[in-house]
Amino acid sequence: MAQRPPNSIIVELLHHTPIAVCAHAIRTCWQSFAKGDGGGEIDCNLIERVGNEYRHSSTLEHLVYSFYIRGISRACLQELARHRIASLSVKSTRYTLKELRKEASFLPSEQNDNQRRAERFIVFTGDARVDCASIAALENLRALLCDGVSNDVAKFAMPECYRTELTWTINARSLQNFLQLRSHKRALWEICNLAHAIFEAIPKEHQFIFAHHVDLGESKE
Repeated sequence: MAQRPPNSIIVELLHHTPIAVCAHAIRTCWQSFAKGDGGGEIDCNLIERVGNEYRHSSTLEHLVYSFYIRGISRACLQELARHRIASLSVKSTRYTLKELRKEASFLPSEQNDNQRRAERFIVFTGDARVDCASIAALENLRALLCDGVSNDVAKFAMPECYRTELTWTINARSLQNFLQLRSHKRALWEICNLAHAIFEAIPKEHQFIFAHHVDLGESKE
């Protein structure tokens, strides 16, 4: 099996709901606000007990996280989009393909410098045959743009390995499901790496909500 390239995914947490909001939502049901501690240990124990142990996971929907994700392929984006209880704002190919038009040829693909430049735009798999084909597809796309083909038309020739970025907002209940499915060893290696990077970006004081839903073994580099 080919050696996977290093994980080049970057995940930045932009915003998250204070954990006290989730505890407040749970306490609303019993009007037990006086027993709270403002998102401290008592409230965290309540969330673990009610949201995770008792599986009243609808209460976790009051926790929302926004991430800025960079460096994933369009193939990975397709898999991410299957998690529909989330909002995605994705880098536009219509307005940003001009970045590729400014580049020199990526051929011959065997040259290290060409490979380094290509890696700015595409995700490598570690399989030389696939990666060479990906560079050739990238060069075909660049040539179309340089020949004056509009972004709207040229983007139909974009390879699945082309890198993109997005802002992704998701609630804790849906995020548990995402992590459980995508951190598993049977998941596509790239989205498995993404799942681990997202878990690491979650605030440490929130990670107990997700720890039982993520495979904490090594991500598949």
